[in-house]
Amino acid sequence: MESNKDTAQRKKDHIDICLNEDVGYNYSNGFDNYVFQHNPITEVVFSDISLSTKFFGTEINYPFIISCMTGGTGEAKSINRSLAEAAAELNIPIGVGSQRQMLENTEYLESFSIFKNIAADIPVLSNIGAAQVSKMKSVDPLNRIMEAVDADVLVIHCNPLQEMLQRGGEPDFNGLLNSIEAITNKIDKPVIVKEVGSGIDKESAKKILDAGVKGIDVAGSGGTSWGAVELIRNKHGDDYFRNWGMPTSYCVRRVNELKSEYKFILVASGGINTFDDVAKSIALGADLTGTARTILKEYHIGGTDAVIKFVTDLFNNVKKIMYLTGCANVTDFQSVRLIKKEEMI
Repeated sequence: MESNKDTAQRKKDHIDICLNEDVGYNYSNGFDNYVFQHNPITEVVFSDISLSTKFFGTEINYPFIISCMTGGTGEAKSINRSLAEAAAELNIPIGVGSQRQMLENTEYLESFSIFKNIAADIPVLSNIGAAQVSKMKSVDPLNRIMEAVDADVLVIHCNPLQEMLQRGGEPDFNGLLNSIEAITNKIDKPVIVKEVGSGIDKESAKKILDAGVKGIDVAGSGGTSWGAVELIRNKHGDDYFRNWGMPTSYCVRRVNELKSEYKFILVASGGINTFDDVAKSIALGADLTGTARTILKEYHIGGTDAVIKFVTDLFNNVKKIMYLTGCANVTDFQSVRLIKKEEMI
């Protein structure tokens, strides 16, 4: 098991690498394979278009989450303060970085608990790894980490590729589905299961939903490659694994097919960097979109104000696409037609 010092250094390394190194996939998230069907007779009034939606019953201003990012290191406190301030101003959900460290000690508790003070009026997502969940005999540790951030939702992140490549990783998820089912039966908050960049396929999503989960964040490939992050950290390894995963667009489209059978929130993340990515995610069926590294880079450039401007600009352009496709709200937009480029030949 890593020492507290090792864990903090690992988290610092992740921040530094994500900000300063090339950790992207060598192929796209897949959204560039589609174009929108233009509506030349749109009768939607541009000023009346609504971007608001609900996240587990809470009204939010945009279908967007500041995805789970950081915590457990000295630098994380100031980052999380700014991100929480931005999320509160924008009235959107925000995810906490992995709280694995909090299961072992409370040295960096304030880097997590800062959310409780600043983001009290918006949905906050607690976050723990599948490797930890699969070994849990009780939900008490989860209740403790959720209480620390006053969380509205629990996120369980599945990161087998990262755990396999990471120094000190835990590539052992044996018993995970049974543990998830026990958790969903015993805690009174909704549970989201997410990947961290390699994607969730339809078959896996069905098993997760059967375990009682209320949300799927596909977190597909095309954005940050945690394979690349760990390979850079290790200073060696086979580059084959930096591109391991399924594109986000594919995952969203396929997992969305389960909505006829299950009631759940579908989140698109993984290479969601532009308004076009956001718009096409929703058109393929996502209820919300999210990003982490792009937000982190905006924070690094200009702090809270830069993050607020980035998200506001993003959705000002999404609104323009909604107008041009005849959609007055997010629900309408989820059923707009996307055309595969090969159909246009």
